[in-house]
Order: sequence, then C-alpha cells, then structure tokens
Amino acid sequence: MEKIKPEMRIFDSSDELSSNLADYVLQVAESAVKERGSFSLVLSGGDIPIRLGKLSKAPYVRLVEWSKWHVFWAEENVVPKRHPDSYYWQAKQWFISKVPLLPAHVNPVSPGLSAESAANSYEFAIRQQLKSRTVQVSRSTDCPRFDLILLSLGSGGHVASLYPNHPVLEEESQWVACVSKDESCESVTLTLPVINAAANVTIVASGLDTARPFMDTMVGRKPIRSHPAQMVLPRDGNLVWFADASAASLFPRANEPYATSATDS
Repeated sequence: MEKIKPEMRIFDSSDELSSNLADYVLQVAESAVKERGSFSLVLSGGDIPIRLGKLSKAPYVRLVEWSKWHVFWAEENVVPKRHPDSYYWQAKQWFISKVPLLPAHVNPVSPGLSAESAANSYEFAIRQQLKSRTVQVSRSTDCPRFDLILLSLGSGGHVASLYPNHPVLEEESQWVACVSKDESCESVTLTLPVINAAANVTIVASGLDTARPFMDTMVGRKPIRSHPAQMVLPRDGNLVWFADASAASLFPRANEPYATSATDS
C-alpha cells in the first residue's frame, strides 16, 4: 500500500503544542474505542510523559474512557523501575498515577533483567496482547498494529532508541531489540517494522536543540540512516508531526509542499 505523506502541525508555543497533542490523542482514542472497543497507546521518553499530563486535567480527564486504554512503551532504559531515567517511572509520575487507568492495562518493560532478556520478555508480552486481541495485527505484516505511537525527536535525529547509524535500524525480524548506545547506557526499543505498522504515529519536536534535526528530517537532505526519524513512514497508517516554533525555526515551511501550520487550519 502506498505510504501516506506526513502531516505537519506547527504551534507558536510548547504549551499550545501540548494542548493540541492532548486533543489529538483523545480523538484517536475515541475513534479506536468506537471501532474496536479498546485503545492501545505507546509512550516513549523525552517530554512525552510531561505533555500527557494535560490529559489528567479538565476537561480531558472526564471525557476519556480510561478503562478502554492499554499503555505500552516504545523504549525503556535498562534501569531499576523507580530510577529517574526509567521512562515507565517518568510516565507514572506525570501521567499514569493521575488518571484512572486499570493497572492490568499498563504494560511496562520488565525491570531487573539484562537488555537482551528485557527485549525478549517484552516482545513475548506484546505477542500475548495480540492473542487476546487487545492489539490488532497489521494488515500488511505480522507486526502488532498499535492505535497510536507517540515519539519524541531527539537532538541527534533519533526517535525511541533508534540511534543514527546503529545496526538496530536494519532489524526486520525482532519486534523489540536491545540497544547499547555506549557502555554506560543500554535500552530496549520497538523496531522500525513495528513502528511503521502502527495505525497512527506522532513525532513531537520541541525546543531549539531539535531545530536542526527537524529541518534535516523534513527536507531529507541527509543520509537516511544518519537521521532515523526519516525512516518512520507507516505502511498503512498516518504520521503526524507536532512541532513548536523553536523546533521549526530553521525550516522553510513555505517551500515544503506538505507542510501545514496549525494557525493555517
């Protein structure tokens, strides 16, 4: 199936971005619940947990059918569960503990394991969710088809733990892989086939430190493996970029055919 071109939404401020992201998550969730009776949301690191805190406040918290939500992670550092660098712990502090999600519907990466064991364990857990039909199977691959994956653009042009020029970018058989960025940092990540099998993928770019990788990714002038965000192109789903004015400060929007500003819609 032909890939759908990305949509770009640019906002004047980071707070405006967060409010519109909350609206978008709610919209996708309502559609998924209406269609299938459940909603699968995949979180990542960066500022995603903080931004989702918007959903714990009025009016969102009263509008959401929280019992229908199932939460997963696109990446996780190999650290103890309550470690400050744990993306699960960050999400719990800013979002999960503030909304009435069912504990059984929160699916973190298992702590206390090696990176390889954690990756294998998480892939097995996701496969079980497919068996129970909590998560759909992609129409074009055997990968899980999550309803919405939220990613944050890193200053190096990466998303999740898919780092520039890393061998994990070529992984095609595993759904979850372990990644060593350096000797002191190990993580597990969903691989590109899984991310690109999602029904909806959103990438958030915020702050001046993402201005250069955001422009390079949008314009596509750099080698694709050096900017892994360029490799996120859902096969039969939607890709929407949410960027604030700082992240988009170097990007010549008027010259980009599919660029759209939030203020223009």
